[in-house]
Formats: sequence, structure tokens, C-alpha cells
Amino acid sequence: MTKAEIVAEISNKTGIEKVTVQHTVEAFMESVKNSMAKGENVYLRGFGSFVIKKRAEKTGRNISKNTTIIIPAHNIPAFKPAKTFVNDIKGSVK
Repeated sequence: MTKAEIVAEISNKTGIEKVTVQHTVEAFMESVKNSMAKGENVYLRGFGSFVIKKRAEKTGRNISKNTTIIIPAHNIPAFKPAKTFVNDIKGSVK
């Protein structure tokens, strides 16, 4: 499902204009990105959490040059679904 499809579905279900829904969805995504950029996790009860995971420093290989490189420690964004979310998905498998 794309962002446009999400906007269209919310608009159809609520009767709110697509433009207003699109601004709301984009504002939500921007808020999540800004919070995570500041190092804050975002918790949506019953849906899941957008969390920052820390990756440790590790050794990698550049295959084309056959050299070893050090990949520095870094943070990555991740999504951890809520238990109810996971159970709903597990129950929908046919």
C-alpha cells in the first residue's frame, strides 16, 4: 500500500478531503522523523514503536579491492509492532 492509497482510504472512511488527509499524514511522518533524529523513540499504543537501534562497530570487506574496512558504530531506525498488531497479522494468515 502506498502513501497515496492510505490517504485515499482515510479520506473515504472519514469523509475528510484528500488534501487535508495528505497534509496530516505527511505531518505525522515528519514528526516521527524529527523525533527520531533527536534520539527520541515514538510509541503508538496498540500499533507499535518506532525505535532507534544501535549498531556496534564491525569489520567488513570490500570485495572488489580485497581489503578489510571498519564500519563505525551507528544508529538505525526500526519499527517494533505491538503485540495486538502481531496477533492480528498472525490471525489473518489463510
